[in-house]
Amino acid sequence: MAAQPDDDPRYNLPLRPRRLRQTENIRRMARKTRLSTDNLIAPQFVMDGKNDREEVSSMPDTYRHTIDRLVDHAETLHDLGIPAVALFPAIPDHLKTPDAEHALDPDHLYPNAVRALKDAVPELMVITDTALDPYNSDGHDGIVREGRIDNDATIEVMCQMALLHAEAGADIVAPSDMMDGRVGAIRDALDSAGHTDVAILSYTAKYSSNYYGPFRDALDSAPEDKAETPDKDIPENK
Repeated sequence: MAAQPDDDPRYNLPLRPRRLRQTENIRRMARKTRLSTDNLIAPQFVMDGKNDREEVSSMPDTYRHTIDRLVDHAETLHDLGIPAVALFPAIPDHLKTPDAEHALDPDHLYPNAVRALKDAVPELMVITDTALDPYNSDGHDGIVREGRIDNDATIEVMCQMALLHAEAGADIVAPSDMMDGRVGAIRDALDSAGHTDVAILSYTAKYSSNYYGPFRDALDSAPEDKAETPDKDIPENK
């Protein structure tokens, strides 16, 4: 086939992106996105007890670990090159209350687990779940009053939770609710207490979805009533 003339407007293309897709080496060099173990965060579930684990029925091969078993597992994850864990607590029912007071106990399961992880594997990033549903007898992410979630009262508790997690050694706090204004309030609380290096990983959008079912099962925190939910509706895309 004859070469096309340079002045033919059909072939005088200002951009030819296929140049960067000609060979595997070119593709590798020009690739903007790379996925490796450096990008992974391992969700981990912690429960009370010693030297024990329980399988989460809705997530086969996923377990709730006691703190000692959690530390052993975290060391394995770190040896595999996984840089971070996201930690979720399975709180016994008798410690759950409508105001989630147990979340603010400085010596309960969760901050003790954070401390144990950072003591055993200091280089491992620990991301803490800053949410009320594991501690709330209603199973909601917020304080329920008269059938509605009180946004501002919930944020006050979440700020105290974030401080507790930071003091235990958390590298990142992750508010997993959808309360209005909670990220700014948590940032102010952390900075005012001197925890300026603790980062916030916000759940920018959380939908009212059955996809959260397995996590709810793992924490035994499914809502028991039909109180207003702060989560976004599935059809809503903004």
